[in-house]
Amino acid sequence: MKARGLMVAAPRSGGGKTTVTLGLLAALRRRGVAVRAAKSGPDYIDPAFHAAATGREGRNLDSWAMPPALLDRMLAEAAGEASLLLVEGAMGLFDGIGGAPGRSGAPADLAGRWGLPVLLVLDVSGQSGSAAAVLRGFASHDAAVRVAGAVLNRVGSDRHRRLVEEAITPLGIPVLGALPRDAVPVLPERHLGLVQAEEHPALEAALAALAEMAERYIDVNAVLALGAPLPVGAPARQVPLAPPGQRIALARDAAFSFLYPHVLAGWRAAGAEILPFSPLADEAPSADCDACWLPGGYPELHAGRLAAAARFLGGLRTFATRRPVHGECGGHMVLGQGIVDAEGARHAMAGLLTHASSFARRRLHLGYRRATLLADGPLGAAGTVLRGHEFHYATAEPGADEPLAAVMDGEGRDLPPMGGRRGWVSGSFFHVIARETP
Repeated sequence: MKARGLMVAAPRSGGGKTTVTLGLLAALRRRGVAVRAAKSGPDYIDPAFHAAATGREGRNLDSWAMPPALLDRMLAEAAGEASLLLVEGAMGLFDGIGGAPGRSGAPADLAGRWGLPVLLVLDVSGQSGSAAAVLRGFASHDAAVRVAGAVLNRVGSDRHRRLVEEAITPLGIPVLGALPRDAVPVLPERHLGLVQAEEHPALEAALAALAEMAERYIDVNAVLALGAPLPVGAPARQVPLAPPGQRIALARDAAFSFLYPHVLAGWRAAGAEILPFSPLADEAPSADCDACWLPGGYPELHAGRLAAAARFLGGLRTFATRRPVHGECGGHMVLGQGIVDAEGARHAMAGLLTHASSFARRRLHLGYRRATLLADGPLGAAGTVLRGHEFHYATAEPGADEPLAAVMDGEGRDLPPMGGRRGWVSGSFFHVIARETP
């Protein structure tokens, strides 16, 4: 099956990309189209919604964190067994960081690299003719990026739509839909973005409503026709991150859900066996595994239950006496001495590292990170360079552990050493996306 590709992007965050993307995905699946989706950048929440809408696992495609050969492999995997791959942009179409051309992390990097036509979602609230100026600017900003169509969002009335479309007509870019400001289903949110797909109280109904919205207000046939052939060849065999063991005990529930699908798929491709367990159900990591991995998530929302999960905490402590344990972000919080929730209550955690985490004094930590490991461990040998992302609101109370990695931000500025390691245990707020290669 020869896949075609299309990107849904916008001038800024909050413009309606996810709404349009999910509506199109759900509508196309309902029509019987073999559609898959990917997310530009490091967002680990949207791919789960993509998977729910398509019935196929979502993927991340990150031009800053993934080396080019791995990026092409991720494209081939995302396009596998699909007739259409819909790539949802992050932030604005051209929003990235400084660096090598094509490796800024901006959605435009992917559109230019693979010739993905762009369907631009324009929030036209409070404007009419000015929307055409915005569209003209985006269409002409980069010759390698083709804006092939537009969807108007938050349209106030039929007259409003007519005025915007009349202004856009001379540009020769078709308007393929217009969403009234009161017609878009709202997905619930929390401090890191949308409430996770697996926690949505009525996800199937929400996706059905989004599909109805797309069918009613967007020319789905015209959008489908925009897709261009993807340059999918025989990709290089690359694993984003070497598995930490042959048998990996993986915490997996509503408190521990932020593990990139491509990392998990890479472990399996390398021959690792994954044994999930649920800390919220008071399950311990299997004793016959040779590594334990605690992903990120929302342990702060479940801190009381985790503190009371004696079998989980005891089993984790026993495991850590003889085998590697690693925690990313939320997992790192649970490996520490405790979590202080937003109300100021302190909940004791595993105590395998000496730091503590607090949400009583919230502070946003956000951005790309380049980490060099300072010692051998589950993430690789000392000196291994990893690229990834940090995104959390926790304030860390420092501990006395040895640091895990020397860190720079995405633009090469030094940051304080990150994370901690003690015995078999390591952790940090860093979400690994891929090993760095030339």
